Amino acid sequence: MKLNTLLALLTLWVPVAWCSSGPAAARVNGEEISQLRLERYFAEYLEDQGRAVGNIRNPKAYKQLRKAALDALIDRELLWQEAVKRGVVISDAMVKDQVDQTRQAMGGAEVFARRLEDAGFDEAGYTEYTRRELAARQVFNDLTQAGEPDEKQVRAFYEEHRAEMNRPEEVRARHILIKVAPGADASTVEAARLRLIAMRASIVAGSDFASVARSGSEDASASEGGDLGYFPRGRMLPEFEAAAFTLAPGAVSEPVRTSVGWHLIFLENHMEATNVPEEQGLDMVRAYLARQQQVQARLQALAQLRSRNRIERIDDQ
Repeated sequence: MKLNTLLALLTLWVPVAWCSSGPAAARVNGEEISQLRLERYFAEYLEDQGRAVGNIRNPKAYKQLRKAALDALIDRELLWQEAVKRGVVISDAMVKDQVDQTRQAMGGAEVFARRLEDAGFDEAGYTEYTRRELAARQVFNDLTQAGEPDEKQVRAFYEEHRAEMNRPEEVRARHILIKVAPGADASTVEAARLRLIAMRASIVAGSDFASVARSGSEDASASEGGDLGYFPRGRMLPEFEAAAFTLAPGAVSEPVRTSVGWHLIFLENHMEATNVPEEQGLDMVRAYLARQQQVQARLQALAQLRSRNRIERIDDQ
């Protein structure tokens, strides 16, 4: 279990006496999930996503996020109740080991005790909560066992997507553009070329290409120092592409004419095409399909639990 998850447990858990007092956010087979518990969990839920309650300005987004948080609490309660029905027993040794891990992750016994006290309960209460969490997790694992992907499905998926696994030949380049309007007269065209010639001479003499691009390029990429990132064949104008793919890394082209004007091209890197070997590709597909089956199994298990139990969502009302 990750440290942030361990720390979250203290925030998620609310003593039983608190859960039954005050307004309820939901009831699962008559067992209440309090508004207080939802509020505590909602803040932690948002924090895990890098958000804060005060930063959510859209009421619809706020409602959707709060609903998702309540869904998660309902699922936890359903799993715990299912564990009770199945008679799942978590050994004292396993619970102790988990609590010890949490204590260590928080920085030792003193910090752990202080966090428990701040949250309003003692170690005995937290130990019982840990037992419930472990039981619920075991039931969830039992409900979501997924088999290995069918080999025919693996082969079919691989054949359909094998081209996407291969990486085409790509280059990373920067450029400087001096625009020339379509139909411009010869003197205008030549003046633009001479401007680039002067810039190239400055770069060859030691000026930084990106700096010259920022101050002299007329392309939208000027603010990025002319950086175009990586691109494969077929994405750029034909004349530009032909020049870029023939340059050696670190080289600056002569002025290149395209339909939009004159370019100087600086090649940063050239990546050759690579093909994923078939067996490696099949292994990648197996892993991907296994993850998809696991996700589907989890969704189906929770949906079945919800359909078989009585859930009252008061917070939504």
